Amino acid sequence: MSKIVLVDDDPNILSALQRALLQGWPGPDRPQIESFTNPFDALNRICVCEFDLIICDYMMPQMSGGELLQALRDVAPDTVRIMLSGSATFDTVLSAINEAQAFRFLRKPWDAKELLETVRLGLEQRAALLAAKAPSLTPQELEARRLEAEEPGLLTVRRDANGSVIL
Repeated sequence: MSKIVLVDDDPNILSALQRALLQGWPGPDRPQIESFTNPFDALNRICVCEFDLIICDYMMPQMSGGELLQALRDVAPDTVRIMLSGSATFDTVLSAINEAQAFRFLRKPWDAKELLETVRLGLEQRAALLAAKAPSLTPQELEARRLEAEEPGLLTVRRDANGSVIL
C-alpha cells in the first residue's frame, strides 16, 4: 500500500485532493493518505514515518512549498515530490523544479485524470528507484526466499542442547 502526504493551508483543498485520489484510484489497493494544513507538522511526521509521495501547495503562510520540498529532499530523498499551485508563473515553476527537485508541477484547479496519472507515474518512479538501490540477490537466495514464503519454517533447522537435529 502506498503512503501519500498532502500539504495545503486550505482544508477544503485537502479534502478535494483526498477525494479525487481515493475515488479515482484503480483497484482495491487504495493509498493511505495523511493531510496537513501546517507544513511544519507535515515535516515532523515525515521525519518519523516514511512516505512514498508528497503533494504540496506552493503558497502557504508558514513556509513555502518550495522550502518544504527542499527540506524534504534532505530528510526523505526517496519521497517523490509534486508541487501544486494556483500560480503558474515561470518563477514558481522554475523554483519547484530546480530548487525543490519536484517530480511534477500541477496547477489548481487540477484535472482528476492528470492528478491520478501523475501520482501513478510518481509511485512507479519511486519503485524503480528503490529497486535500483536494493542489493541484488543470488539465484540461491531468491530460491530460498521463495521456498520459505511457500512453506514457512522449511529452511529452519531446530537442534537440541547436544546439537542433534530435532525432527
